[in-house]
Amino acid sequence: MANKTDLFNKTYIKKNVPDVQPGDTVKVHQKFKDKDKEKIQAFEGLVLARKHGKGVSSTITVRKIVAGIGVEKVFPLNSPVIDKIEIKKRSKVRRSKLYYLRTAKGKKARLKRKDFFEAIGLSSDLSADLSADLSAEALAKVEALTKTEALAREGETNQKPE
Repeated sequence: MANKTDLFNKTYIKKNVPDVQPGDTVKVHQKFKDKDKEKIQAFEGLVLARKHGKGVSSTITVRKIVAGIGVEKVFPLNSPVIDKIEIKKRSKVRRSKLYYLRTAKGKKARLKRKDFFEAIGLSSDLSADLSADLSAEALAKVEALTKTEALAREGETNQKPE
């Protein structure tokens, strides 16, 4: 049986919040009042951490570099001030908190990009052709091409040098 606090909190949880993870580059659109108008300002950066689960108090920490200085903001995901959150790209990470990026410089500060075509091992020139249309037919083509590429690779390795 749900208690009164759970029922109260359910009314404030937003339905359209995307599944934001550490390593995502996101664009957070935030409402603010300017004199008598309400405006929207965007903050684009890398998600360092997600805290407090999926409840009412869940937050994300977003970091970006402005004029050589790191700026971090903590956004409550279910706040009425947040208009929308767009996920620009996903990166492959192995930690849930990326605080080490605050001090990392150069190559250590880079994250590998997560890509559907890289995950299945498809070459980049074929992925450019198929990335626009991800219908069932296109996915069937991808599977067929990966099988033929695998067979071609096997044939190259099995040939004897002359």
